[in-house]
Amino acid sequence: MFDKVLVANRGEIAIRVMRTLEELGIASVAVYSEPDRDAPHVRRADEAYLLGPGPAPESYLNIPKIIEVAQKAGAQAIHPGYGFLAENATFARACADAGIVFIGPPPEAIEAMGSKTRARELMKAAGVPIVPGTTDPVESVEEAAKIAAEIGYPVAFKAAGGGGGKGFRVAESEDDLEKAFEGASREGEKFFADPTVYIERYIPDPRHVEVQILADDHGNIVYLFERDCSIQRRHQKLIEEAPGPLVTPELRERIGQIGVEAARAVGYRSAGTVEGLLSGDQYYFLEMNTRVQVEHCVTEMVTGVDIVREQIRIAAGEPISFKQEDLEIRGHAIECRINAESAAKNFAPAPGKITHYREPAGPGVRVDSGVEAGYEVLPLYDPMIAKLIVWDVDREAATRRMLRALHEYEIGGIRTLIPFHKKLLATEQWARGETCRDLLGDKEWLRSLEEPEREAAGEAQLDEAAEEEVKVERRYAVEVSGRRFDVRVIGPPPVGGASNGAVPTQAQGARKPPQRRKRGSSSSDGASGELVSPIQGTVLKVAVQEGAEVEQGALICVIEAMKMENEITAPVAGKVVKIGVNEGGAVAIGETIAVIQ
Repeated sequence: MFDKVLVANRGEIAIRVMRTLEELGIASVAVYSEPDRDAPHVRRADEAYLLGPGPAPESYLNIPKIIEVAQKAGAQAIHPGYGFLAENATFARACADAGIVFIGPPPEAIEAMGSKTRARELMKAAGVPIVPGTTDPVESVEEAAKIAAEIGYPVAFKAAGGGGGKGFRVAESEDDLEKAFEGASREGEKFFADPTVYIERYIPDPRHVEVQILADDHGNIVYLFERDCSIQRRHQKLIEEAPGPLVTPELRERIGQIGVEAARAVGYRSAGTVEGLLSGDQYYFLEMNTRVQVEHCVTEMVTGVDIVREQIRIAAGEPISFKQEDLEIRGHAIECRINAESAAKNFAPAPGKITHYREPAGPGVRVDSGVEAGYEVLPLYDPMIAKLIVWDVDREAATRRMLRALHEYEIGGIRTLIPFHKKLLATEQWARGETCRDLLGDKEWLRSLEEPEREAAGEAQLDEAAEEEVKVERRYAVEVSGRRFDVRVIGPPPVGGASNGAVPTQAQGARKPPQRRKRGSSSSDGASGELVSPIQGTVLKVAVQEGAEVEQGALICVIEAMKMENEITAPVAGKVVKIGVNEGGAVAIGETIAVIQ
């Protein structure tokens, strides 16, 4: 077993991995970007090292720097968590070349399943059912039109290297093909450095059912039953549960065997998930995620298996600690993703400073979190800040427990999905085990969350306690040769701020909270015709030029924030007399995007 492991991630998943490392008696090493100097995952680790500036390519995606830090710290292995480099075969090979164990599958398996077109080919050859469509990349809109005419509309474009809802666009008709093709390709290039896309038949209202796999170097492959992840927005999951509410014992065994065969087909080792679409009694292979999943927690709750522990044991060359026949499902578990988003504003990212934080507790309640009071949720990274997981004897009881826990959960200063989860879990659609796509597509239903979100965030309220705290204690992150150390200073606040090169941390509160601009919206005020940005982010595309005539609802620009693309549309018809943003440039909340008259 390893003595020291570097966790190449941040936030809640980094802390989740560190907890298991601690239980195994393994020292943990954290890495962090400059804005994350005082993040909870940094303080949690036994050692912590600076990677670089905030943007992920300069820090959490910087392979040479991460390898350098691992060698400097004396870590024998690296756990990538999920996201960032978790499914990067180049990173896995770089670890091996440096004599460091990658806690994940072999790079060959990552490559085979990382390319969705290659994965579909392998699964088809292995006899695993796939959604009708192509196994080869689609090169142009014209080619896509021919394929779509054969398999029928609606169709989905998917980035070949995609996952997590990124690089996914739906075309309901031929009129939508160009926009969908371009959007999927653009996201594929941005998030996976691969603009290649393929096309498949879009199944309008399927259930998203996946099976958890573990495989070791001793020929053992087991499946830990299924999870249902059908509650999604923009093809990204919001709520997950185990077991699947509509999965029969016969179907459970069938999709479990599909998962085992998929893993065997690529020589898999480690934890992985085979995702599929369930339409009636037909189950289709969707993709394989060659990493631990965000929603692995619900499987842990109903099986009693620590998936991360098994992952680490497998990487150390040990066999899986149980057999398939030892597993059984006990009760029901539900997970709600606590994202810094406003459901009332079509799930727009909502970064900012957390002024108040209180987690729920009690029987059957688990919180995997990466934040605390005083923490600044950054627009640079994923909007998920925590996960709330509950367990009870059945689905109905677990739902009641989740609602209780959600009412206990307090996060002030920013908008989160807590009000959304409360409302959705109280609906008849959820009680009947439906996909709830009608609710998620109902703008009026979402807009009704405006006041609950404002109230939960405590907007327009000042955190006076935090202002007082700065007069009592200050904490600093001091870096020596790139390694981070904590320093506490008791006394009156300094007049000139930090000195001697020390970097003030978020918890000490010495910095004034950022002055927020008035939150804008994508609507005109009716007088000036000014269209202002509702979010902070990067402008990926400007779809119109000055002087253009636009209809109401026409696309004006696309803004990327917290790993999500947001389309900003014209609130009224008219002439575009001014464009205030540029492609590739930054835009702040309330900044003018365009003026339409």
